[in-house]
Amino acid sequence: MLKRISVQQLTLGMYLKDFCGSWMEHPFWRSAFVITDPKDLASIRASSITEVWIDCAKGLDLAPDDSPVAVAESVAEVDIELASTASKKRETASVSSGVEFARAARIVTRSREAITAMFGEARMGKAIDSVGAQRLVDEISDSMSRNPGALVSIARLKTADNYTYMHSVAVCGLMVTLARQLGLDPQQTQSAGLAGLLHDLGKALIPTAILNKPGRLTDAEFTLVKSHPEKGHQILLEGHGADAIALDVVLHHHEKTDGSGYPKRLKGDDISLFAKMGAVCDVYDAITSDRPYKAGWCPAESLRRMNEWTKGHFEPRVFQAFVKTIGIYPIGTLVRLSCGRLGVVTEQGSHSLLRPQVKVFFSTRSNERILPTVIDLAHADAAYKIVNIEDPEKWKFSNLSAIWSGLPNLPG
Repeated sequence: MLKRISVQQLTLGMYLKDFCGSWMEHPFWRSAFVITDPKDLASIRASSITEVWIDCAKGLDLAPDDSPVAVAESVAEVDIELASTASKKRETASVSSGVEFARAARIVTRSREAITAMFGEARMGKAIDSVGAQRLVDEISDSMSRNPGALVSIARLKTADNYTYMHSVAVCGLMVTLARQLGLDPQQTQSAGLAGLLHDLGKALIPTAILNKPGRLTDAEFTLVKSHPEKGHQILLEGHGADAIALDVVLHHHEKTDGSGYPKRLKGDDISLFAKMGAVCDVYDAITSDRPYKAGWCPAESLRRMNEWTKGHFEPRVFQAFVKTIGIYPIGTLVRLSCGRLGVVTEQGSHSLLRPQVKVFFSTRSNERILPTVIDLAHADAAYKIVNIEDPEKWKFSNLSAIWSGLPNLPG
């Protein structure tokens, strides 16, 4: 029997079926598990969640003199209630990047914590519940619906210690928006997002010292790193509710269309559409992010280089669709305008990939900062155009991310 109870009634030994509220309100990436750790119990009570569902058939029941808030005879009744609650809270109406940045920052932080916990459980040999991971995908997907560039831009800001987890968030978001651009149906889009979230799960079994090594890997270390697709695939197979698309992408996101990839050296049409999508999204986020062994390239420069690799590495149709999703000048790109001012891209153009919104903040003529001003290059009377992509390192701008996001403390 399923019972909805107050978190104050929750005790060790109870089987937690689900939380009555958004996953953003509690500290766990999944919900169905037996509560055995007093720290978990304390975390639940300290969160903003006030009620949960327990399954008395799989764990301890309430004390005889304790009354539940509600009782359900079947899982279906609980699922309907939770689905109804979730649908009321989900917001997907389009907003500007400036509006979405703050919300996206919270989602990135919460997702990073959840994925860190997920990888930790994988290291300890615990089964991964793909259904539980879907909750993260829903929140990331909703952010991408509101604004395709905000979350991915923030997730690009990583440190060496959290690279793998933030990378998973970014690739999830990129997969969702790419799937929509390719015209995939909602279920396929959600599966693509889940695949992006889990694509590097096998790295949970690779020593952190190797993943974060600042110097060149030895042949043995590189061979170990290249084993992560197969390790991740096996982890999912041993878990619960493994999605077929996620299994495929986890195993094949390092395959290349010319057959030079790994682990199976597949080529051309032998690689699924979803694995080809995973390859593009994985590489883009990797090369735009700072790594222990190299600084990330700027978004626009990364697209230029990826275009050079299209023959043999990426499926041209998939790559072209990807460029349309993030723009020729992605958010955060430092550009020089024809007036001599420097600015960062804050929003894609509504009608042209070549005319985004730019926040100008520096004059190259006077060589000094100016009052930040947003210029919409797509506006009919816009007098300026982008003449060059600039290297942030050359100009030594230390707070570029705060300029384009408007947020002083971004997750990273």
